[in-house]
Amino acid sequence: MKKIAVFCGSKEGATPVYREAAERLGKELAKRGLTLVYGGSRVGTMGMLADSVLAHGGQAIGVLPTFLEEREIAHPNLTELILVESMHERKAKMTELADGFIALPGGPGTMEELFEVFTWAQLGLHEKPCGILNVGGYYDALEALFDGMQTQGFMAKEHGEIALFDTDAARLLERFATYQAPALKTYLTKDQT
Repeated sequence: MKKIAVFCGSKEGATPVYREAAERLGKELAKRGLTLVYGGSRVGTMGMLADSVLAHGGQAIGVLPTFLEEREIAHPNLTELILVESMHERKAKMTELADGFIALPGGPGTMEELFEVFTWAQLGLHEKPCGILNVGGYYDALEALFDGMQTQGFMAKEHGEIALFDTDAARLLERFATYQAPALKTYLTKDQT
């Protein structure tokens, strides 16, 4: 595993705990020699994360749609900035580059990115780990929702285990190192119509 895509906010969040988590994750990625792949912005926890990776001697690759670059939010000091035409291209490029995914707290965009890579893993389109860094209980409700999906029969237990919830960045990355993707959804086999 060499590159980790991190989905996070273009805002800083209501308390310093989110900034601190982004900085800790950035330091941990750099310490382990893992390249950050992220949305390419200099604002919010996105910018804090990239700043931390770079400050600790790591590499940071940003993937940014041109319309956001034009709004002057591109991070100016990245190892590499890849410009794309749309949000769809951004997600596709980040998915292509990354060996795993982590969601820090964020808004609807973060959720959309997380759910897309999680769904793709569930469908067997990739076998990369999907981590959720639960900072200050931010993702407690999401973890409960995933449990409810399984209890109510909308998600198989093994697919619920694709989402690796953790409160510690170092421990989450350790779990990535031993991650084994589950089998494909059974209803997707050719012999079932």
